[in-house]
Amino acid sequence: MKDHTDMPELIIKYKNKKALEALMDFSKYFDFSVVAPSQALKEETLTINGVTVIPADNTIDTSALEAIFSNRNIDAKKLRRDLWQRTG
Repeated sequence: MKDHTDMPELIIKYKNKKALEALMDFSKYFDFSVVAPSQALKEETLTINGVTVIPADNTIDTSALEAIFSNRNIDAKKLRRDLWQRTG
């Protein structure tokens, strides 16, 4: 199968399984790929109190944070109790 990573993408929503089967058959003849939702990378965002939250991925290098948080005896339960209080 060809690598289609540099091709434009289109999301198609369907209600019946026969439509998916037809698309998969067409893909063989018209040189496009069908990717199941579990395989697709979702770029969804969530907004909480005006702050945009983007899902994490494993490409982020967090090694620079190691020096900041190592050997600090940070208690997650205490942080949640003292600092993450909901207001309103």
